[in-house]
Amino acid sequence: QVQLVESGGGLVQYGGSLRLSCAASGFTFGSYVMSWHRQAPGKEREWVASITTAADVTNYADSVKGRFTIFRDNAKNTVYLQMNSLKPEDTAVYYCKAVESRSLAKVYWGQGTQVTVSS
Repeated sequence: QVQLVESGGGLVQYGGSLRLSCAASGFTFGSYVMSWHRQAPGKEREWVASITTAADVTNYADSVKGRFTIFRDNAKNTVYLQMNSLKPEDTAVYYCKAVESRSLAKVYWGQGTQVTVSS
């Protein structure tokens, strides 16, 4: 059974930090490109950051570049999102996503974790 379980969300003040985790099971984690996405109330889900299977390439949305860092531990089947200098506009439900790197045909989503940044 495939599972992606996010954790680490919560309430934080402006300028604070949080680290999100996404624990994967039920598939070959090391063969999947991992990414984080977020969805704020009343808005569409947007891509935040992604990381390749070997963690040699990372990409970020302009809105989080320089503040967020995505990294993964393939031995632990976990991908992380370190979020620093948080702003109220970062408030959203954060989701992790797994995409099979060769065919791109297998796609899995987690259930999301809420991040709220107070001003």
